[in-house]
Amino acid sequence: MPRAIPDLPCTLGALRQSSFPEAKLGQRSVKDELRNNLICRIQRGEELFPGIVGYEDTVVPQMVNAILSRHNFILLGLRGQAKTRLIRMLTMMLDEWTPYVEGCEIHDNPYRPVCSRCRDLIAEQDAATPIAWLHRDRRYVEKLATPDVTIADMIGDIDPIKAARRGQDISNELTVHYGLLPRANRGIFAINELPDLAGKIQVGLFNIMQEGDVQIKGYPVRMPLDLMLVFTANPEDYTARGKIITPLKDRIGSEIRTHYPATIEEGIAITGQESWLKRPSPVEVRVPDYMKEVVEHIAFLAREDKRIDKRSGVSQRLPISALENVVSNAERRALRAHEGMAVPRVLDLYSALPAITGKLELEYEGELKGGDAVARELIRTAVGKVYTHYFEGANVAQIVQWFDLGGSLKLDENVDSATMVQQLSGIQGLMEKVKNLGLGANEPDAVRAAAAEFVLEGLHAHRRISRNEERGFGAEEKRREPREREEKESKGERPNFRRQYN
Repeated sequence: MPRAIPDLPCTLGALRQSSFPEAKLGQRSVKDELRNNLICRIQRGEELFPGIVGYEDTVVPQMVNAILSRHNFILLGLRGQAKTRLIRMLTMMLDEWTPYVEGCEIHDNPYRPVCSRCRDLIAEQDAATPIAWLHRDRRYVEKLATPDVTIADMIGDIDPIKAARRGQDISNELTVHYGLLPRANRGIFAINELPDLAGKIQVGLFNIMQEGDVQIKGYPVRMPLDLMLVFTANPEDYTARGKIITPLKDRIGSEIRTHYPATIEEGIAITGQESWLKRPSPVEVRVPDYMKEVVEHIAFLAREDKRIDKRSGVSQRLPISALENVVSNAERRALRAHEGMAVPRVLDLYSALPAITGKLELEYEGELKGGDAVARELIRTAVGKVYTHYFEGANVAQIVQWFDLGGSLKLDENVDSATMVQQLSGIQGLMEKVKNLGLGANEPDAVRAAAAEFVLEGLHAHRRISRNEERGFGAEEKRREPREREEKESKGERPNFRRQYN
């Protein structure tokens, strides 16, 4: 949908008489514009990067310093650290509307034209030169660096057809078909994954950004472009797949390191903001706080696990995708049971394995064990940590005793919540303990069932009770063996010493 353009001057003469005088636009560069607007936002106390969580005291101050210093800068960090999102938000610090010479491919400044076409047009028409306006959203150009990118893609190439139509010599600047970099003139040019860019293309970049000239097919072309250049890179790529050539690295003013959330609370805030939980559905979706904590702990544990490659990192997209899958599985169950509320259970975490395993780069030890097994262990450990947070010091002896006395319970994913609550209520002391999770007395069955299952899974994570696919929840193996041995000895059977000592 085209953006409505306000009533703005449409000729150079009218522009000179407007609130966009030559003193404001003639000598002010894009970096000056970003700096001035950033200063105004800071003075007004506005949020500089809305929606960015966890960078308030680390990354954001460094980016502010880089902009105030008029630096080109690079964001260096592992995958899933909001690098691209940050650089795309820089457009908020540009003027909303910017005038340029109408018809110019590189959006030339009417007060300081750099292309010969605009210089000739202004010399010929002067005050009658037509002026167009560019919104700040169109002043951002982004390119993903890949090894097949050419100098023609980035800078431009000679266009023989254009030369023939205009009857000009092929060495004339007007015969150039401009690439992405010139078309980003008077704006922000971003390159993602900079080390993947071929060395000769990086040479072309620093030459045009520093000296303002470049050679296209052997012809020197002078283009003093007005740009803010920003880059992103992954530290793994920095040393493995490619590298940033020294002259270009030397011309990047600031290198800013990004990072993953420092606390579980920050991670939960990011995941809650980015995940698709408020979805149109026939059922009400309610995600308990303890489930959000478990999902976030999975990512934190994965980042510390020795079986997972730390150089590759564990993206914040893991908890986002996992939580979406968890909610979808709960939604599917509620729809099949014709219930009005979907509440994720621990069972749904294991159904979200496809959203977890694909985001883990395993080391040799992890590969031997398998991604599925590693992910299951991460879930179990995460449940144990969150269980400890809510139930540390709680007396659960009644629940454990019920299983030690021979009780077992296998929960069916397809049963409705009321039936599940009835089954769980048969375990002495269990339903009373869900109060530790902050639940009231009149919570819906779906909420109570999910909470009770979490308690059982937490006991399993701490090896107080056991769980397997065949029997479901039961007594822990080490607790059950003495009883089995006593029964066999009373019948005259020989004890299974192998099982005893293993």
